[in-house]
Amino acid sequence: MTGGDEYEGRRAAAPRSRRGARPLAELSGELMDPILRRKAGMSTGLVAAWSGIVGSRLAETTRPEKLQWPKDRSDGDPFEPATLVVAAEPKAALRLQHQTGEILSRVNGFFGFHAVAKIRLVQKPVAQPKKDLRPRTRSLGVDEKARIADMVARIDDPKLKSALAAYAEATLGRLPAK
Repeated sequence: MTGGDEYEGRRAAAPRSRRGARPLAELSGELMDPILRRKAGMSTGLVAAWSGIVGSRLAETTRPEKLQWPKDRSDGDPFEPATLVVAAEPKAALRLQHQTGEILSRVNGFFGFHAVAKIRLVQKPVAQPKKDLRPRTRSLGVDEKARIADMVARIDDPKLKSALAAYAEATLGRLPAK
């Protein structure tokens, strides 16, 4: 073995430290995991994987709140499973209740062991109201409407004329007033 080969071997065996930018999810997970573990007994992993566990339809109206471990585990089984408290909108509670068995098996599959024995539902608002992403428009003045009518006056096809006028109104309505 030559000196260059030894150097390459040492270089490959040395642990690499990660430099540069890190994903925000990784950083927030490092910050939130201890807080969630202390307050709710679970990790951000379960919250992040929730839509995969229950499906996108239930994920919009439900969320895992906390894991309640038995109070005194010293007397009985130290590996007694927890109760998963799930917040649910009233419209999703019945559906979640019917799928409890399947959700329990998926949650336990997520943890890799029999961590949760039952689910307790708490009905409360969960869904975030969807924001209206449409751009705000203003009403056009008389001079702007006349300008649009003047622009499309030479067009013979009535459908094209009305479509272009509507497009111009929508475009000018998004611009700030002069």
